[in-house]
Amino acid sequence: MLSLKGKIAVVAGGTRGAGRGIAVKLGEAGAIVYVTGRTTMNNQSPMRRKETIEETAELVTKAGGIGIPVKVDHTVESEVICLFDQVKKEQGKLDILVNDVWGGDPLTEWGKPVGEHDLHKGLQIQKQAVQSHIITAHYSIPLFRKNKGGLIIEITDGVDYKPRGNFYYSLAKISNIHMAQAMAQDLKEYNITSIAVTPGFLRSEAMLEHFGVTEENWKEGAKVDPHFIASETPYYIGEAIKYLASDPNIADKTGGVYSTWELSEIYGFRDIDGTQPHWGNYFKNNVKV
Repeated sequence: MLSLKGKIAVVAGGTRGAGRGIAVKLGEAGAIVYVTGRTTMNNQSPMRRKETIEETAELVTKAGGIGIPVKVDHTVESEVICLFDQVKKEQGKLDILVNDVWGGDPLTEWGKPVGEHDLHKGLQIQKQAVQSHIITAHYSIPLFRKNKGGLIIEITDGVDYKPRGNFYYSLAKISNIHMAQAMAQDLKEYNITSIAVTPGFLRSEAMLEHFGVTEENWKEGAKVDPHFIASETPYYIGEAIKYLASDPNIADKTGGVYSTWELSEIYGFRDIDGTQPHWGNYFKNNVKV
């Protein structure tokens, strides 16, 4: 069994989706996980989703760790400062930061090229998905340096710099990859590892609702979109992050860009249904671009 007992993690953007899956899996290995986001039992974010940071924290604790919910808007510098002040006061160190803040789904206008896409929505995507990551990483560094090392993981979409079908979406996701690579170079002397990780076709709560299915009958969604048959749960990337955080040779991967399907081959983990989804192979063989 992998053990992260005694490790302190912050999952920025852990309310739902990949963030929730990652937080729970870190908890499963015994970590103390600070779950941040904007939606609480008493406050709903502009995403207008029902999932809350308290629910994720409870799932972390139920899995075997300790979940601590903290309401944070990562675009607001003062709130990020308060978060890491709290971690420093309560734990004295930080071992893992997962930068998974997104919130760009309602802002992305698919099918509209640059010049036609709403400019302010596009800039807001950069604020939420890039600037927030920069602010969060910046204020995490003193705790990592005090701890003489640690792991920063940028959650992205895709493993390369190719356009992803929307100017602003591409700019955000590629920026996350470059952030991981640039931080790896800057922080190597401090024993801080920085990598980027992407899921495949993520079977998030929102996607299940979009296709009108549940996790129990999710394959029915493939009748609407045949590519959904190759989807993976948020716990798949959670497993990936759990294995990475437990890898004694993780420093060798600094600056790398990894996928759930590649990491499942390296570490041998599976999704919650026992399968090993491989979006890379599926995309190459079935998706025309």
